[in-house]
Amino acid sequence: MLVLGIETSCDESGIALYDTQQGLLAHRLHTQMAMHAEYGGVVPELASRDHIRRVLPLTEECLKAAGKTLQELDAIAYTEGPGLAGALLVGASVANALAFALNKPVIGVHHLEGHLLSPLLADPAPAFPFIALLVSGGHSQLMEVTGVGQYALLGETLDDAAGEAFDKTAKLLGLGYPGGPALSRLAEQGDPKRFTLPRPMLHSPDLDFSFSGLKTAVLTLVRGQGELDNVTRADICAAFQEAIVEVLVGKSLKALKTTGHKQLVIAGGVGANKQLRQKLDEAAQRRKFKVFYPPLEFCTDNGAMIAFAGAQRLAQGVIGLGSFGVKPRWDLGSLGTPVQP
Repeated sequence: MLVLGIETSCDESGIALYDTQQGLLAHRLHTQMAMHAEYGGVVPELASRDHIRRVLPLTEECLKAAGKTLQELDAIAYTEGPGLAGALLVGASVANALAFALNKPVIGVHHLEGHLLSPLLADPAPAFPFIALLVSGGHSQLMEVTGVGQYALLGETLDDAAGEAFDKTAKLLGLGYPGGPALSRLAEQGDPKRFTLPRPMLHSPDLDFSFSGLKTAVLTLVRGQGELDNVTRADICAAFQEAIVEVLVGKSLKALKTTGHKQLVIAGGVGANKQLRQKLDEAAQRRKFKVFYPPLEFCTDNGAMIAFAGAQRLAQGVIGLGSFGVKPRWDLGSLGTPVQP
């Protein structure tokens, strides 16, 4: 089964072709990072307009790279939500138009399910069941995953997600947009022990997260420093990143202990963070569990995860014919378990 995946939930246009027999055949990605940097954040209208310009050329590039034609497609998957409404509508419109013209099935994919299943594109890949730490710009969640469509929420952020905290702290430190990667790079040069920052909810009895207090602590610290020199800025970045990583690792270990599972999957943009990966790898060695990450190129939004998730859903009989719609807000837990027709 050959599936075309279309991802347009925010500020990256991702297209991919996934074959259930041969695996990922081709994928292309265009990021709007440079365009939005001028405004210090994503401008929804500009994002939507840029998706319109990019989706079809990227689709043509993928088909050419894979040596396939539109007529050879068996199905089309697109990101139905959550995300920016206008951006989502671009992908939904193209996917449904193609499906109608080609008389092919179309399926709307949950963006977070795409992230959640993206480590299955790696080699080696995890087997069900596992615990998933989903950490991205807008989400920080711990999920128990027992199969495709079988997700139980164990804990989530009560305010800012980890990625949001990275970006907002970076902006506070004058690191530009997008700030998360810039903060992580600068943190590598800093001393994390120079400043002490809180670890919010690290020892709470639940598996929830909270990062707004940490962001506020950085604000207070910065105001107390006066004019920041490069060394101080790097040290603050290092202390902030260490605090975030310690909380994410601590909560993940608690989730494994609570459920008894021995596999941990990391997904989402923050999953590319070097220190997070290092600390989790060290913990996995000590605690005798396995940790899996998606390839770095699939940590951020991409079409490959949507094509793959769509293929898994289609294999279970979840098929839409001529359906159309987007869900800017969409609870992952509402997906439920697919029922065989």
